[in-house]
Parts: sequence; C-alpha cells; structure tokens
Amino acid sequence: MKKRLALAIAFLAITTSAAHAEVYRHVDEYGNVTYSDEPIDGGETVEIKPVTTITLPKPETVKKSDELREIVKEEGAAYESVSFSYPENNQAFYSGGGNVTFRLNSTPGLQAGHKYEVTLDGQPIGQTSTSELTIENVYRGTHNANVHIVDEQGVQVKSGNPITFTVHRPSVINN
Repeated sequence: MKKRLALAIAFLAITTSAAHAEVYRHVDEYGNVTYSDEPIDGGETVEIKPVTTITLPKPETVKKSDELREIVKEEGAAYESVSFSYPENNQAFYSGGGNVTFRLNSTPGLQAGHKYEVTLDGQPIGQTSTSELTIENVYRGTHNANVHIVDEQGVQVKSGNPITFTVHRPSVINN
C-alpha cells in the first residue's frame, strides 16, 4: 500500500513539474537565439502564456442556431428587395469634401425595429431607419457598396445587390 502511494505521489510530482516547466532564451554573440527547457548561462526565463482552450457548443445549441437562421430567412422573405436608388451602379461623381449620400429603398418599406445598414468596401459604415445615409470624407477612387436590412439584434435579414461607384475629389497636387 505504501509503495502504491509513493508511486502515485512520484507520478504527480513528475507531471506537475512538467506542466510548470520553465523555458529559457539565450542569444549568443552572433545573434542566434536558442530556446531550452534547461537553464542556459547568460539566458533569461521566458514567461509562457497559458494555452487557449475552446469548448465546442453542445449539439442542442447548434440546433437552436439553425432554428434562428430559419427565423431570419422568414423575416428576410418579408422583403422582396432592398437596393440603392443613389448612387447608381458604375456612377462617377465629384465630391469636394468626399461626402456621399446613399439613398435606400426596400419593397415593402422597413418593418418596425429594422434598419438599413450600408457597407463600404466590405466594412459597415452606418445604419439608418430613414431612406438616406450620408457618409463624410470618403476617399477618392472606386468603391464597392452594399445595403442590407438588419433586425433589432443587428442580424442581416435581407441583402441587396452590390454597386460600384467612383468619387472624384480635388487634390493639392492637381491644383
């Protein structure tokens, strides 16, 4: 019995010390970096961050997510379309300050709690519950924009077709 207890304690001591092992870093005179689990003359101890672990959701949770997607599809089905009425696709225009006013529409109109969300070059830039959204200081050049309808939780329920437009702005170099 004492032998088993001693063996178990020895095993725990070995596994515990391995879990808390230190790492050492040493840079030689030529700039070569060496890492080791044993102390090195002139080396320094490196602090190792804990390993990140991920817990996967239970199958019931995943099933609930699928149910939510179906609800979102049903909400999106309430809209026939969402689109830009301005700017038009492939339109180019001058804007000294880089201000762009997006005019938005959907068929039917927005439901209570829903908003239009505009993305510019893949990034959300604003939401509105009205039919216009002005964005300031858009850089000169060609941009891609898209409009979505989002619900109260910010989930996209309907997306429109993307458009491309070009903003011309005066340049200090070209004055």
